[in-house]
Amino acid sequence: MAKRVLSVVGARPNFMKIAPIHRAFEALDGEVAHGIVHTGQHYDAVMSDAFFEDLQMPAPVAFLGVGSGSHARQTAAILVAFEEVLLDQRPDLVLVAGDVNSTVACALAATKLGVPVGHVEAGLRSFDRAMPEEINRMATDAISDYAFVTEPSGLQHLAREGWDPAKVHFIGNPMIDSQRYALETAPPSPVLRDLGLTPGGYVLVTLHRPSNVDDEAQLSALVDVLVELAAERQVVLPLHPRTRGRLEGFGLLPRLEGAEGVVLSPPQGYLRFLALQQHADFVITDSGGVQEETTALQVPCLTCRTTTERPITCSLGTNTLVDPDPAALRVAIQATLSGPRKVGKIPPLWDGQAATRLARIVVEDIL
Repeated sequence: MAKRVLSVVGARPNFMKIAPIHRAFEALDGEVAHGIVHTGQHYDAVMSDAFFEDLQMPAPVAFLGVGSGSHARQTAAILVAFEEVLLDQRPDLVLVAGDVNSTVACALAATKLGVPVGHVEAGLRSFDRAMPEEINRMATDAISDYAFVTEPSGLQHLAREGWDPAKVHFIGNPMIDSQRYALETAPPSPVLRDLGLTPGGYVLVTLHRPSNVDDEAQLSALVDVLVELAAERQVVLPLHPRTRGRLEGFGLLPRLEGAEGVVLSPPQGYLRFLALQQHADFVITDSGGVQEETTALQVPCLTCRTTTERPITCSLGTNTLVDPDPAALRVAIQATLSGPRKVGKIPPLWDGQAATRLARIVVEDIL
């Protein structure tokens, strides 16, 4: 009888990591019965349903529908709901990915019931405990049974934390599997035409970290920088719901809406956002995954944060860490506009085969 593996998705980055893992298990011809559980942590049609379609993921075996809320309420709701799924599905292994509340909650629920847990993207550390994601990463690694690592820094951190090397597997980055698969198989996206853009003629911007959008003075200063940039390049800003809410609450949205050269859009599905990254002159972000995706696309990226849990994107890739202070960001923008671009290299094992390696390890060494 096939072994049962459940993988958890809850927010956008999870989808890109789990989709290739599902395909890899499907390619094993029945050795593994793989199901996806969607917690509904970030749920709207664009940010969830479109990702399932774009990434060719099957319907989830369970949708928990927890929705938004405080960290405590959301984590607690996922714990309770996922425990019921575990009791019903009786999996042999649970895979959790990344660093969102769904990750740590489902890992904890499984561990409490004695179900082995594998953490995909284990070992990443920003060493900034003010970030909720850092707490989630540390807690998930502390209770997981198996670690699947995307970059060498993860191996170093887990070794320092006392992990048994036999339980740590450097597989590469399944998010890049999704990117390569989409670039090879998906039809060209019409998003540039839809938004009136030309390749290389715009800067793509994503902002959603609390440190950047929850403080009115900081967000206002960042808006000023983007309006200034729009005088030299079109600025494309898909608005995360959190960011739109803060812009509206602080009365800053009209400043962007009235600025010539600023193109505001709703959140984009996976294929449309991938095309926006691929054809951007450069990218400004505070996201984690975007640092990796731009490195793989060899598109310059400025990350508006004081730390990154993905240092290989800076040391080897196209990413540059920029203090989110507006003056520092202006300097970095001007240097990117006028100076030589950071070319970067593709990190080790970011070859589109990470999920295949994971599936093989699960079948041969874990189940």
